[in-house]
Amino acid sequence: MAAVDLHHGAATDVGHVREANEDAFLVAPDVFAVADGMGGHAGGEVASAYAVQELGRLTGRRLGSRAGVEAVLESLVRCQVRLRAYAEGQAGSGGPAPHSGTTAAVAMLVHDEDPRWLLANVGDSRIYRLTDAGLDQVSTDHSVVQELLDAGRITAEEAAEHPERHVITRALSAAEAPEPDFFSLPLAAAERLLLCTDGVSGMIDDATIEALLTRHEDPRDAAEQLVAAALAAGGRDNATAVVVDVVGLAKEHAYDAQQQKLSLETKLGALP
Repeated sequence: MAAVDLHHGAATDVGHVREANEDAFLVAPDVFAVADGMGGHAGGEVASAYAVQELGRLTGRRLGSRAGVEAVLESLVRCQVRLRAYAEGQAGSGGPAPHSGTTAAVAMLVHDEDPRWLLANVGDSRIYRLTDAGLDQVSTDHSVVQELLDAGRITAEEAAEHPERHVITRALSAAEAPEPDFFSLPLAAAERLLLCTDGVSGMIDDATIEALLTRHEDPRDAAEQLVAAALAAGGRDNATAVVVDVVGLAKEHAYDAQQQKLSLETKLGALP
């Protein structure tokens, strides 16, 4: 396989409704992430900033898949510890204790026999891949609406307008232990990745996302156009997109379209 060369682009905007941008993102040579903070102005900004700061410490470590899972978990736990200390500090100062938290979507280049993507998410920030076959959502939202969809109680059309579509069931917070889902993909199965907050995926549909990712070859243009489209569609939330391309990849291995979701019970021992 040829040496891995990653090109990337990122864009973020406060949107048309929010007063502050509580999103944060990370673009590094081998680690990429978006985080969508929750809990009010200061608390949300702090939570998302902590998440990308801790994940940023993974840059340049050149880990295998198993060690990568452990390192991502350690980063999220450090984020939780910092959030707990922040909440206790705010409460000790006489102000109300913040109920801050954040989502996270992470893509990390790991090195087994061949380099591959280790992907993780908690909350409803999403990870997509674009291939010759089209757009595919790799991550699964941790949300009330996703649970209703999985149970067959609502349709995809109903989900788009559901009053609880922004209610998430997992997050990084002072009170909740990190419980991310992990996925492992060969680079050839995800030569273009999109990580985005729900300010993008909640404002424009997958068909529009696919069209923009296909139309704009430069990942910087693609990220900017995705955020611009979210704003044009109403911009009701902070919007952030990170696009990562694998460049110069020799496709020596057969394409495996099956997502390799790693359960919490096996992720420390069953990674290839």
